[in-house]
Amino acid sequence: MKIIVPVKQVPEVAEVKVNEETGTLIRDGVPSILNPFDEFAVEEAIKIKEAHGGEVTVLTMGPPQAKEALWKALAMGADKAVHMTDRIFAGADTWATSYTLAEQIKKMEYDLVICGKQAIDGDTAQVGPEIAELLSIPQICYVRHLEIDEDGKHVIAHRETDEGYDVIKARMPVLLTATKGINEPRLPNVMGIMKAKKKPMEVVDAATLGVPEDELGLKGSPTQVRKVFPPTKKAGGVKLEDIDAKTAAKQLVEFLAKKGAI
Repeated sequence: MKIIVPVKQVPEVAEVKVNEETGTLIRDGVPSILNPFDEFAVEEAIKIKEAHGGEVTVLTMGPPQAKEALWKALAMGADKAVHMTDRIFAGADTWATSYTLAEQIKKMEYDLVICGKQAIDGDTAQVGPEIAELLSIPQICYVRHLEIDEDGKHVIAHRETDEGYDVIKARMPVLLTATKGINEPRLPNVMGIMKAKKKPMEVVDAATLGVPEDELGLKGSPTQVRKVFPPTKKAGGVKLEDIDAKTAAKQLVEFLAKKGAI
């Protein structure tokens, strides 16, 4: 079974700051990590390979340093990697990113494509579904439990919904997006880390991809982020201290009445 896992290198959220003058993220000096939701996708792919045999390929589109995310996935147990890197790819929105990744996947053999449900820097959850549409294959999003059917040709997925779970059976090839709880991603061991940099990593640029430049990166993006800003901080609440319960209850009722809550 051949499994492709698109991954993304993202800034460490706890370290991210916003330039208030330009409305852009300050990336200088901010450490980057493998997108946490993608770790669930990589782990699930490796588990399937271990149980049913096959090959796991991790794929990313990003600057030269994005190979660090690929190395971590390889250290976890993926077999090979594809690094799509070119200045022409820069500035891509979710559509251009999905299109670029899908064009590369079309050149590869696969039974499953497993994505993390979303990237923690954009939180759009759009790239996985858009890749599926561009590949014209079924998609099952927000998967928390996954099985390969006895016939080896179908997947059975438990998909999270607001009301509970849907159990869906789909014939491969199919794209899945993995959510937290589907597994517990393994930590790369010393041997895995040593082997990672010896595993194959193909580098793909725009010329190799063979797609017109105006369909890639910023030129191929129908949307653009105009400004990034942190949410407005909530004001502190009102604390009722050093009074008895009866007085506190009375003051609370009066406060709610003034706000029109009762």
